[in-house]
Amino acid sequence: MPLVALTGGIASGKSTIARRLAEHGAVVVDADQVVRDVQQPGSAVLAAIAAEFGEEMLHPDGSLDRAGLGSRVFGDAEAVTRLNAIVHPAVRQESKRQFDEAFAADRDAVVVYDVPLLAEARLGDPWDLIVVAHAPVEVRARRLVELRGLSAADAAARIGSQVSDEERLRIADVVIDTAGSLEETREQVDELWGSLSRRIEDRRAGRRVN
Repeated sequence: MPLVALTGGIASGKSTIARRLAEHGAVVVDADQVVRDVQQPGSAVLAAIAAEFGEEMLHPDGSLDRAGLGSRVFGDAEAVTRLNAIVHPAVRQESKRQFDEAFAADRDAVVVYDVPLLAEARLGDPWDLIVVAHAPVEVRARRLVELRGLSAADAAARIGSQVSDEERLRIADVVIDTAGSLEETREQVDELWGSLSRRIEDRRAGRRVN
């Protein structure tokens, strides 16, 4: 029942890796989707967000104004802490439910948790392997500008708001270098999939994973 964490900074190619792992048969649980699930209209999480940050955080139809909430907390560490205290416990509970559901359906399933905030919020969970998608800051900034339409300043701010590359690389058992072509990234993921059992055994035995 391998439980693999997949993380990486914004525009690091994490989604490309997750899709390739899914093609190999992994069950991918998307943390961003879990967040959206627990913030549905009528949820306790959404009610708590509105109570903490104001009813203006909701659209007229009762759904969350994600852009408005993002603007409200961005750059305000204390507000981010308050928001995380509301959202993270619910996300932890729902993600675990999805892990358990996948393993109940197939006890030999490989479950991959695609989670941007691993270092910040989920590092202590019982992962069998931690995979980090990595590309240099300048490559990720260029992707944000060229592919997502951000300004250079906004791209830098988004990257700067996350933990450093050094912190993510420090927790990695496996690093997938995504700075090259899509095919080069996929080839690394294919190699990872083929060696997954050995890498997990090495980690459990306290041996260096390579």
